[in-house]
Amino acid sequence: MTHTSGTLYIVSAPSGAGKTSLVTALTQQDTQIRVSVSHTTRAMRPGEAHGVNYHFVDHEAFKTLIAQDDFLEHAEVFGNFYGTSRSALQETLAQGFDLILEIDWQGAQQVRKLMPEALSIFILPPSREALRQRLDGRGQDSEDIIAGRMKEAVSEMVHYAEFDYVIVNDDFAHALDDLQSVFRANRLLLKKQQQRHAALLEQLVG
Repeated sequence: MTHTSGTLYIVSAPSGAGKTSLVTALTQQDTQIRVSVSHTTRAMRPGEAHGVNYHFVDHEAFKTLIAQDDFLEHAEVFGNFYGTSRSALQETLAQGFDLILEIDWQGAQQVRKLMPEALSIFILPPSREALRQRLDGRGQDSEDIIAGRMKEAVSEMVHYAEFDYVIVNDDFAHALDDLQSVFRANRLLLKKQQQRHAALLEQLVG
């Protein structure tokens, strides 16, 4: 069996659709999948670890990476920078791991332009009512805050048609199975199997 490079997956969803829970469950079940770790200039919080939650760097190091054109996408949020390193992604993919990049639709657009071979998945809630319940999970927020979250979620969901796959997270187990199916099917593509089973194919038909 020969070595095959991994596939980059972009996974996006509105807040409350269950993306993080699905991705966490998927990576626990499939050891060939990794989740991309972003770079950030913000301070490390208690319980966080460098290289696990983020690659924590100072502003100078971040600006150097920008100058080297190493970021597929980056943004400034409340004075701190966040970015996805191209070299870090490519290193993981070269090791044969599939890699999940959890970003919003805007970041997804940027990454698709630079890495068109990436596959993208959008996760939707089963209804607006279900989404509203999830966004109001603790029942402690005002109507205005919940309405604002709903408006933002709807503006994100409009972009679902830009993605290769769409998964509706109604039943969690079923949605997880759907997500796994995308990864399994892609690994069975001809070019992947030709790389993975070169010796076998040569023996069978060569």
